[in-house]
Amino acid sequence: MTRENTAPAPQPARRPTERTFHGDTVTDPYEWLRDKEDLQVIAHLEAENAYADARTAHLAPLREKLVAEFVGHTQETDLSVPVRRGDWWYITRTTEGLDYPCFTRLPDAADVPRGPGGVPQIEPGTLLPGEQVILDAQAQAQGHEFFSLGALRPSPRHDLLAYAVDVAGDERFSLVVTDLGSGEVIDEAVTGIGYGLAFSADQEWLFYARVDDAWRQHQIWRHRIGSPAAQDQLVLEETDERFSIGFESSRDQSTLVIQSGSTTTSEGWLLDLADPTSAPVPAGGRRPGVEYTLEHAGDHLLVVHNDGHEGFALATASLEDPASWTTILAAGEGERFESVDAFARAAVLELRSGGLATVRVIPRGAGGWDVDGAWDISHGGELDSVWMLENPGWDQDAIRYQLTSLLTPPTVAQADLGSGERTVLRVTPVPGYDPSLYVERRAWATAEDGTRIPLSMAMRREVASDGTNPGYLYGYGSYEVSIDPSFVATRLSLLDRGVVLAIAHIRGGGEMGRPWYEHGKLLEKKNTFTDFVAAGRHLIAEGWVSPERLSAEGRSAGGLLMGAVANLAPETFRAIIAGVPFVDALTTILDPSLPLTVGEWEEWGDPLHDPEVYAYMKTYTPYENVRAIPYPAVFASTSLNDTRVFFVEPAKWVARLRETVTSDQEERPIVFRCEMVAGHGGRSGRYAKWEQRADELAWLLDQIGAVELL
Repeated sequence: MTRENTAPAPQPARRPTERTFHGDTVTDPYEWLRDKEDLQVIAHLEAENAYADARTAHLAPLREKLVAEFVGHTQETDLSVPVRRGDWWYITRTTEGLDYPCFTRLPDAADVPRGPGGVPQIEPGTLLPGEQVILDAQAQAQGHEFFSLGALRPSPRHDLLAYAVDVAGDERFSLVVTDLGSGEVIDEAVTGIGYGLAFSADQEWLFYARVDDAWRQHQIWRHRIGSPAAQDQLVLEETDERFSIGFESSRDQSTLVIQSGSTTTSEGWLLDLADPTSAPVPAGGRRPGVEYTLEHAGDHLLVVHNDGHEGFALATASLEDPASWTTILAAGEGERFESVDAFARAAVLELRSGGLATVRVIPRGAGGWDVDGAWDISHGGELDSVWMLENPGWDQDAIRYQLTSLLTPPTVAQADLGSGERTVLRVTPVPGYDPSLYVERRAWATAEDGTRIPLSMAMRREVASDGTNPGYLYGYGSYEVSIDPSFVATRLSLLDRGVVLAIAHIRGGGEMGRPWYEHGKLLEKKNTFTDFVAAGRHLIAEGWVSPERLSAEGRSAGGLLMGAVANLAPETFRAIIAGVPFVDALTTILDPSLPLTVGEWEEWGDPLHDPEVYAYMKTYTPYENVRAIPYPAVFASTSLNDTRVFFVEPAKWVARLRETVTSDQEERPIVFRCEMVAGHGGRSGRYAKWEQRADELAWLLDQIGAVELL
């Protein structure tokens, strides 16, 4: 495509500031861009957006085509599989042309038509008799450029609804309580809360969390519904800046389970929801290096812990002595236990096995937990991911889960807890998608130290490994987060243009168990970056992609990955998308007042107090290491109200890239977009998100020469 002539890229003024740590003085010319109240900063961001518009104007037809493809692969008027809570079935509905869903419920009456698994059979776009709208998010979003729900909770008697709303993107929510009978708002006194809501058993109280200035959930509060927020009561405060606190109700609604955790250590408490003004009771204590999660199992606790078990283990504990654990099942070779859900008839473990997410069911009999009779849920695919879905009922006879892969649309199914029989409830419709046209496979790259790195790959069936194809490689590799193979409809626009798609399951993530994480953090963090480069070079060496046509993407901590590999091996990649990228990591981790600092020292190390960590981080943090050599083209994106990774990081990084790299920036442009009303996840609303994604992918496809459909 022919590009329009554009004005030069914005370049902010250099206003040097100095920082000195451990005898090392660094001069930073762009730190002044941090202040979003500075009109000159806003003017610079707006200039960047204008430049991005001009630099990509020639891609407008492609963007429109991509949006049409995204919409075309979506059943716009659709609904979720109903979830039973008490005597009601709760449903989420979407409507063609509307950005936000409508939440409804239907009485569990005998005359309701039933489908597979006894679930109400409901058609998209048509409310059944008796179906009640409990929240119309589209109406709630009216007049707001951004809208997000942080929680949506019906009360125990199902006559009240509590939800939390963010209209700025800063993940600080306002609490709203409505009467489901009249639809009236009965309480909106509490604002500025974090994630999580729970009702007391008598519905007199709501529990919520607050965040501190560093955006750390540090307090749990209780609010008497209908009273002023000034009368709210502090339940528990976490004073250690390394720890964040959260909570949830037990499945039988008897107990508030409170947990605080750092990257390496946990602590738990229990609060009787029938006595909501009582003090939380310690449940497990805090021991350095011991991580655990609590699950209330009726007359006792289930605990997933790592005390003496690298892959974690499942234990039981009495309610009277919750700190004394009896291990009943330990993770096997290559496994990592992650969490457990307790039901009257079974316990269900979510775990990783062989690099994939799976679910294990442990029956509960008269004699206790039958670990010898445990069975796994699997559908046999090489890249199948299986996750638990919402299962709110304590007495459920079946559990609901989701199956997906790179080529398997999200499939909602249930497994009978007695017989183990699987029933598919719904396969997400994907109009125009023929899975027989594609193939998926697992591949293995070899890292610099000989470690085998798994890749999940997908491509059109006719694509051959002839060394000519465009490629797309995604990675993350931090916080023990796993990027599991899953179906994303927008990726079809890549595959249908001949792009070989791959996910690199690199160290620092959790795909291959706890050691995979341990060897990709702290003073071994560089393994994350070299693993990703090895994955890219594997795709080239095996002939799957052309060395001139390989692109890469990472977001947040994955954006740090993008910046690091651009410095480390710029010749390996033709173009890079860095979304909300954590590219000025050393500056951030040196400042304890910022998010992603004190609580992150166990992930990245503490460069403020440890000169070895400081020196190590300085060798890889992207902003500090831009080189005067040719680089890939770069598309960086951020949001002004992001509280996780501040907009200043990519703003500074882009400025340094433009003044340093030697590549032709007409041929390999460096583009930067800042959403002026949004947060870490970008725009809200599905159509706005599709437009944002089309903007990124149109640029990427243009850079790797894959604009036309096969």
